[in-house]
Amino acid sequence: MTTLAASLDEEQSDTWERLLERLNRQSVLKHFDAYADVPWDDPAMAIDPADPRWELSGDDPLGATAWYRAQPAAVRSRLGLHLIATHMKIGLQFESNLKRGLLEWAAGLPNGSAEFRYAYHEVIEEAQHSLMFQEFVNRSGIDVPGLSRFMRFQARQVVRLGRVFPELFFVFVLGGEDPIDHVQRVALRRGVNHPLLERITRIHVTEEARHLSFARHFLRRRVPQLGRAGRARLALQAPLILGQMAAMMMRPSAELVRTYSIPAPVLREAYQDNPRARQQVHDSLRKVRALLVELGLVTPLARRLWIAQGIWES
Repeated sequence: MTTLAASLDEEQSDTWERLLERLNRQSVLKHFDAYADVPWDDPAMAIDPADPRWELSGDDPLGATAWYRAQPAAVRSRLGLHLIATHMKIGLQFESNLKRGLLEWAAGLPNGSAEFRYAYHEVIEEAQHSLMFQEFVNRSGIDVPGLSRFMRFQARQVVRLGRVFPELFFVFVLGGEDPIDHVQRVALRRGVNHPLLERITRIHVTEEARHLSFARHFLRRRVPQLGRAGRARLALQAPLILGQMAAMMMRPSAELVRTYSIPAPVLREAYQDNPRARQQVHDSLRKVRALLVELGLVTPLARRLWIAQGIWES
């Protein structure tokens, strides 16, 4: 049995090393620059808040409401652009904490570590994403704050997890990246109306595939090594993180609701009472949910938290 276990450990180690080699090589061969690879000054890429291409589609929970459809065309367009700009601002604020957490984790790695090189590749790629997102926000002409002050404070607490509890940190990574990756892939399949948004989305999806792959393989490798207390903490905190992150990425911010005076009944119709909206949230977390089930982290108590957060799919 000992020989078999040692053989399995060696096989898993070889697989991990091959994954790191592949991801590091891809980061060298296929990477993007926020300014060299996005033709910001091309007239076709210009952002006009009144452009009807920014309007929310009928597939969007808010866009499907009678309230939204009754707004003047200019308001529908600006609200759609405002929502995109808000999600980009939240995305770059999330990535700010992700980068700092990765650096905290990498600081404890030994010389010669392939994980160190990967971490720095990801930091560089996320920095380019943040530049893209902020440039889009700047050119939108809408001064979006993104996360609330309290949420920015909460998000900063995640940074230290990269050093003290990297397994929970990478659950946070998946909680931020999986929902938006799902939304963007669906949008690309359906067709993105504006060429600037389409270009940014394709770049982001291409590089996030590497980041998501690393986070999932990291958890598969590390979670089985955790003790009982670490696994219990991970099981209980994961649904809280994932529920909060999905809500931030897939619903309008409080600032946007105030700006357009969106009535509370409309928000309930669009999100809380909308089976289609709930399904979108479930779909966006399907991969990370399946991973945590695979790792034995959805205990009976944790499952109740998933249900309470509205992110458990029966």
